Amino acid sequence: MKTRALAVVALAAALAAGSALGQNKGRDDRKQPPPRQMKQEDRQRMREDVRDAYRDRQARPDRPRQMSPEEREKLRRDIEDANRQLRK
Repeated sequence: MKTRALAVVALAAALAAGSALGQNKGRDDRKQPPPRQMKQEDRQRMREDVRDAYRDRQARPDRPRQMSPEEREKLRRDIEDANRQLRK
């Protein structure tokens, strides 16, 4: 009886191991080529592209620049004058 139980356990282990080893875990059987290294020209082009994009962003900032006290005073006077003209 012991040998029969041992044989059943061995058979179950062999079947489980066989099916586990037969799986390819989602990988393709073909060899994947190694990742390609960037050429010097590609790296230089990428640097220039990033630099140009940063330069463009600086040329047109998202927020308007802060006004000087003189510019604020002139704007305030212009608005007051415009309001006075609207009241007339």
